[in-house]
Amino acid sequence: MIGAFKQNLSNKAGEDGEDNSLYPIAILIDELKNEDVALRLNSVKRLSTIAMALGEDRTRKELIPFLSESNDDEDEVLLAMADELGSFVPYVGGPSYGHYLLPPLEGLAIVEETVVRDRAVDSLNKVGALLPDSSISDHLVPLIKRLATTDWFTSRVSACGVFATAYSRAPQHLRADLRQLYSKLCRDDTPMVRRAAAFRLGKFAETMDPDTISKDIIPLFQDLTQDDQDSVRLLAVEACGPLARLLNKGESVQHVLPIVQKFAQDKSWRVRYNVAQQLYQLCEALGPELARSELLPAYVKLLRDTEAEVRVAAAGKVSVISKMLTSDRVIASIVPCVKDLAADSSQHVRSALASVVMEVAPVLGKSATIEHLLPVFLSLLKDDFPDVRLNIISKLDQVNQVIGIDLLAQSLLPAIEELAEDKHWRVRLAIIEYIPLLAGQLGSEFFEAKLGPQCMKWLQDQVFSIRAAATDNLAKLAQEFGADWAQEHLVPQVLTMVNNQHYLYRMTVLVAITSLASVVSHETLYHTILPAVVSCAKDKVPNIRFNVAKMLQRLLSLVEPHVVEQTIKPCLQQLTEDSDVDVKYYAKLALTACQA
Repeated sequence: MIGAFKQNLSNKAGEDGEDNSLYPIAILIDELKNEDVALRLNSVKRLSTIAMALGEDRTRKELIPFLSESNDDEDEVLLAMADELGSFVPYVGGPSYGHYLLPPLEGLAIVEETVVRDRAVDSLNKVGALLPDSSISDHLVPLIKRLATTDWFTSRVSACGVFATAYSRAPQHLRADLRQLYSKLCRDDTPMVRRAAAFRLGKFAETMDPDTISKDIIPLFQDLTQDDQDSVRLLAVEACGPLARLLNKGESVQHVLPIVQKFAQDKSWRVRYNVAQQLYQLCEALGPELARSELLPAYVKLLRDTEAEVRVAAAGKVSVISKMLTSDRVIASIVPCVKDLAADSSQHVRSALASVVMEVAPVLGKSATIEHLLPVFLSLLKDDFPDVRLNIISKLDQVNQVIGIDLLAQSLLPAIEELAEDKHWRVRLAIIEYIPLLAGQLGSEFFEAKLGPQCMKWLQDQVFSIRAAATDNLAKLAQEFGADWAQEHLVPQVLTMVNNQHYLYRMTVLVAITSLASVVSHETLYHTILPAVVSCAKDKVPNIRFNVAKMLQRLLSLVEPHVVEQTIKPCLQQLTEDSDVDVKYYAKLALTACQA
């Protein structure tokens, strides 16, 4: 086919020497069969361009058949082809001709590589969504039947992913056939096929009415939940939420709830892990009352599970589950588990808890938070694992809203001051990022006494990211407390560091001074900041000098024209005569900006 197609194009191109539009497809074929994978991949990614050059008719009759026979290539080429074909409907003439794309995608849906098959299924669904109803019946449903009944399991796995697209628009007699076919896939001898059927069951059910779900889908769901393969059962868990939403509350309690309660005690930890991940969706579907009475005991068991991975998943849902409960119920059932998890032997469990436990404070209220959660917060703030401390720091505002800044300062501020000098730089960075918010809550006097000195120390940190964040932090503090406060408390302290022996610290101070320029008064800018920047132009280190040029360029928009002429230009002109080539370059750039 390929050789004949190419020869046919070459012959046509030679007739009268006029049809040059045939050459692109010939080049494409050459490159698709090139030994170089990169060339083949590039050709596939240009399929839309080639199709536009060929036109819709020739794309349908020549390009698509060629692609249908090109499914024996490298996986990365096939993946790109599957991706391209998903958006190819306009190039074959629109939805009415979209079925021409089904044969090459069908070929890609049966290859061995999972990633290619999954992308082909995605593209089949994209194309199927655009097809007219007649093409669904005449082309897409027959394709599904072929995939679902072949001997090789990969095609049956792919078939499971296309049922939902076809079912919602298929006529009634074909819907019955599709349900029967899906039933066979749910009971397939190959576990991989049953897994795919279990994974897609919820989406398939969403295309049906409640009566059909109760009659046909629930029996399949129950069979899958009793499968001897835990990989099938854990994927069946994911259908619990969608089914509970689709069924009325009575049927959900009858059919879905017992299975979830059973899964929460499954012998496979992977199944229990998935239950912990999906439990909140089921709680939402059943409502708060049933969640409290029927699902809370199962959740508590998951929080106390013997496997750390399950406890991680359950701990990550503490806040969303707590929001569905009364404060008394949280104190009675959730808080004891939280206290145990805060001391869990697994750092990952503690980290998962730390990322959400602060959000429980609004549920409990002030007094209960102080009594039950505050000790947990303090314990996690002093955890040996940096991610635990990071997660707690990032949610401090949740607690502040409940217990108030005074108590927060008394109880948590000592721990924050300790973390500000933590040996892990990411922890220090997280503290810096929280400082402006904390400053606004503490007030200027309290902040200056407790955390002000630390903000200056960060400017001389050994890690660049900390120094950079510290300069941004100063500008935010100036915005928070105002220009007068910045002039009194920030600018003088920053200027004392401008002569630091280490040039990297001097550079940080230079950037910090410039960052304050936009928030201080003009008087401070003209008489304090600008002279300090200009004085650095005589620094012995070239990196400082060319950063002076860059900083002066940033200040141009903040100063009056006469200041530019009298102060900035003379400094830059001096730098253009510097012995260092980089200093000259940035000085000339800044001078050009002055003239503009």
